[in-house]
Amino acid sequence: MKRRDVLAGIGAAAAWPALPRFARGAEENGVTVLTAMPANAPLLGSDQPQTPVWVYDGVTPGPELRVRQGEELRVRLENHLDQPTTIHWHGLRIDNSMDGVAGLTQDAVPPGESFEYAFTPPDAGTYWYHSHVRSWEQMARGLYGALIVDEREPTDYGMERTLVLDDWRLDEAGAIHEASMGHLHDWAHAGRYGNWLTVNGASTPTIDIAADAPTRLRIINTCNARITTLTIAHEAVFVVALDGQPVPPSALDGAPLPVAPAQRVDLAIAGDIAPDSEIAVLESSGEEPVQIAALRPVRGSGASDHRTALALPDNPIARTLDLDTALRMPLLMEGGAMGGLQSAVYKGEDLPIRDLAGQGKVWAFNGVVDLPEAPLFTAQLGQTVVVEMSNRTAWPHAMHLHGHHFRAVSLNGVARSASPWRDTLLSEVDDDTHIAFVADNPGKWLLHCHMAEHMAAGMVTWFEVTA
Repeated sequence: MKRRDVLAGIGAAAAWPALPRFARGAEENGVTVLTAMPANAPLLGSDQPQTPVWVYDGVTPGPELRVRQGEELRVRLENHLDQPTTIHWHGLRIDNSMDGVAGLTQDAVPPGESFEYAFTPPDAGTYWYHSHVRSWEQMARGLYGALIVDEREPTDYGMERTLVLDDWRLDEAGAIHEASMGHLHDWAHAGRYGNWLTVNGASTPTIDIAADAPTRLRIINTCNARITTLTIAHEAVFVVALDGQPVPPSALDGAPLPVAPAQRVDLAIAGDIAPDSEIAVLESSGEEPVQIAALRPVRGSGASDHRTALALPDNPIARTLDLDTALRMPLLMEGGAMGGLQSAVYKGEDLPIRDLAGQGKVWAFNGVVDLPEAPLFTAQLGQTVVVEMSNRTAWPHAMHLHGHHFRAVSLNGVARSASPWRDTLLSEVDDDTHIAFVADNPGKWLLHCHMAEHMAAGMVTWFEVTA
């Protein structure tokens, strides 16, 4: 990725301030209204041609929704697109009927229609919302936004800033590259990578942080497929949460920070920082590092003068895993380019890979392509489940579990006793990763790769939790 070479004739976009979005969208009688609609966005910069996109409420990312832990949020989706759509509330352990998965938890919302979501998040943290119909297209066009669940009691951070990362595949005119949308090459390889990186919908924004107190950075990777690799040029940066779940603060010490698609990382930037300085945020997953944002310290946060990272309160996740009596389910990942898949079951029929590829289906779980009629497994409420994932493909996969959080209990045969709780885990090539969780949320839930093109091309299944 060499962004300076991509948009020939357009020129580099100037940096411009990007203020945090704490909007909750338009409200009607306590219901937040999110309208999915076509619009234009200044992805290239305020002085450059705007890009036709799909958005919530006229902006991408959509309005940053905020709700307090344990309080209800009501959102009405109004569909002004020419395609059906839904909203999935990524990472939230909420009622199954509100999960937003078309064909499993609800019907897709047709053009011109609406659907009201109502749920009470039990966990504080950084989450996000996005379309779950034709995600490979609708997310690539801009249908996503941040969802922040505030702790019951205020934290002592001087400031909070949300950084929503995305990469867009644009043509030389600055429009979304339509000809490559849904291309089988992307689906069979790493997924749809973009050539233009944005933070909060802006090119290289300058974002204010606190100079005299820790700032909490909430980072969300909304890319279809890119595993972003971030470096923040400051000596006191600490990881304090992953996928919304607090972790003991640990210093980055200048190390690169990989963030897979759909993952979130909360950082604390501590220390006394000179107000006239600037901290670069670099992304280095491509051929060379690219600055994607700048952090500008300002004084007067009004908070107490803290110098170290601040731990966050734990969430009420069921953490006791009974591995001895757990339901164990193998999950073999196969397919894709250079994957060696010969055949798989699709819609009840065993088809050779050539026939599968002709229908855009090139990945399989346990020899099955796409959402099967029967669940991968059925767990009793409160039962510990271990999914034994084996990646026998030539590509990494961001594996996402709906309705629950899990932790890796072994990696390549080595037990792990203190891995973090997550909802999305990056399975590297040839890895054998066992993840475990307590099936304490009844309903039908997805398990899929969050490289959106991989899911579209077959990497999706489901399980059921029964009372």
